[in-house]
Amino acid sequence: MPWRGGKGGPGWEGHFRGCGYRWTVSREVIIEVLSSTRHHMSAEDIYHAVHKDYPAIGLTTVYRTLDLLVDMGLVLKFDFGDKRARYELAEEFSTKEHHHHLVCNRCGRVIDYTEFIDDEVELFKKTEKGLSKKYGFQIKSRMIQFSGLCGNCNREQK
Repeated sequence: MPWRGGKGGPGWEGHFRGCGYRWTVSREVIIEVLSSTRHHMSAEDIYHAVHKDYPAIGLTTVYRTLDLLVDMGLVLKFDFGDKRARYELAEEFSTKEHHHHLVCNRCGRVIDYTEFIDDEVELFKKTEKGLSKKYGFQIKSRMIQFSGLCGNCNREQK
C-alpha cells in the first residue's frame, strides 16, 4: 500500500482512526488490492482477489467496505454503463496520475486518458473557475468520462 500520509501524516490506519473507524484486516486487504492494480475493479473482482488469501472475507464485507471507502473519499466509484460499479483509489491516495475515462459503448473497454494538451488544461481551469464563481462552489476534484467507440470497434463498424 503506497500511501503513508503526507509529510509524516497518519497513513491508512491513522486516517481510519481519525475518522472514528477501526482499522481491520478486511479494510487493509481491500485497499491493498486497489493499490496494486491499474484496472477499474468491480466488487466481485475485488472479492475474488481477496478471497484467495482471506477466505473469511465475504462479498458482503467487500461491498460494505467499498461503500465506507467511497463515503470517506478514499475510493471513487464509477458507472461505465455495464451495470457493475467499478472502483479505484482517489487520486490523492493513488500512484496513478490524474486521468479521465474513455468508455467504449460496444465492447466496454475503459481507457484512462492522461495526455492532456495545454488547451484542455486551460479549458478545465476556466470551466472550474466559472462554475465556482457562478454557484459559489469550491471544486475539489473532477471526474470526466467520454463515451463512444474505441478504435477497434470503430474500425469493425465501418
